[in-house]
Amino acid sequence: MQEKSPGGYISAPLFAAPHRSMFLTGGIMLLIGFALWAVEIAARAGVLAPVAWRIAPGAMHALLVLTGVFPFFMKGFVLTAMPRWQGMNDLGSESWLSAWHLLAAGWVATVIGLLVPGLLVGGLMVVTVGWVMVLRVLWMVAHQPRADRVHARCVTYAMTAGAVALAAWTLFALTGDGRWVRLAVDLAVWWFLLPVFFTVCHRMVPFFSANVIDNYVMVRPRWSLAVVLGASVAHGLLNMLGKGQLAWMVDAPAAGVAIWLSWRWRLLPALKVPLLGMLHAGFAWLGVALVLFALQNMAASAGKFVFGMAPLHALGLGFFGSILFGMVSRVTLGHSGQALQADRYTWGLFIAMQAVVVTRLLADLAPSAWSNGLMLVAVLGWLGVFGAWARRYLPTYWRPRSDGKPG
Repeated sequence: MQEKSPGGYISAPLFAAPHRSMFLTGGIMLLIGFALWAVEIAARAGVLAPVAWRIAPGAMHALLVLTGVFPFFMKGFVLTAMPRWQGMNDLGSESWLSAWHLLAAGWVATVIGLLVPGLLVGGLMVVTVGWVMVLRVLWMVAHQPRADRVHARCVTYAMTAGAVALAAWTLFALTGDGRWVRLAVDLAVWWFLLPVFFTVCHRMVPFFSANVIDNYVMVRPRWSLAVVLGASVAHGLLNMLGKGQLAWMVDAPAAGVAIWLSWRWRLLPALKVPLLGMLHAGFAWLGVALVLFALQNMAASAGKFVFGMAPLHALGLGFFGSILFGMVSRVTLGHSGQALQADRYTWGLFIAMQAVVVTRLLADLAPSAWSNGLMLVAVLGWLGVFGAWARRYLPTYWRPRSDGKPG
């Protein structure tokens, strides 16, 4: 029987801090989710026989990535970091461990339900209960009477929108109505994922940079947070109203702010320090993605469709994926007692990941005859990068800290 430490944590290293169990499950979920997508792309390319998924393959991919893979890493990060933002003690396992059990069990049932009838709806319902339990903790933390609460509250409100997206997925599983898929994707991308990733970057990237770059001036104006989060919410709302072609009016100013922040945060000096450079390079993808969205929506206003899914993948793989890689690597090293330095192995994987992102964009920009082949190369490359990353980092989560400290 496991014992609890005086701080309220279960003594097993995997449950010594929220990021350990959440990051481990997120890593496993990432490999499974993209392996299933690789099977689908290989079937489209004629390499494998088609698979009879219980839902449309595109919907499956969006479900697993947007509300499965990224949220596990997000929950691990915010449950560990947000109490410190608020000047609180670390959370004890009694506040989040039951939620983790439900999230993990629910996603196991959901993934199996993609192939076996009768499990998908129940699995998503269990995941929803676990998500709401995490939200209860985050709302309590975010609404502590502290002087600086804006970042914690923005993250918490966005995570709440993520729960609504998950409810939309559950309604799709119940009804088969594709309109719920479109709503779930818009909610997940524009009201949940982008706001969380941007808010975390807004708080943490200048903070980390100030500790590394000489003569660094910390720049993180509140108005920039309002502009980008407001633009993201507006973009999602316009999509939901069927007016997505007008979103360039919010994408363009948000792109300008993102590019300006990347410059003020000193992208080029940061690249000389790999662990910090990962975050800056990942953030730079936000400006690229928003420029592509703005141009795409301007063209749509004129009746033309350009770039395919390239803007979405610049955002999802470039921005979300790169920030995830850099931030999770940093947290894993720092909270396991290791030096906050990315070795050549980790930096090399990050560079390879950037090549994967470019390959995936080319799949939408190149002639259609090349699309499936480039998509297959990209998804196999993604699996290769994160498989190699998992081999190095996942065992950290079930091992004690190297410095003997708790957590």
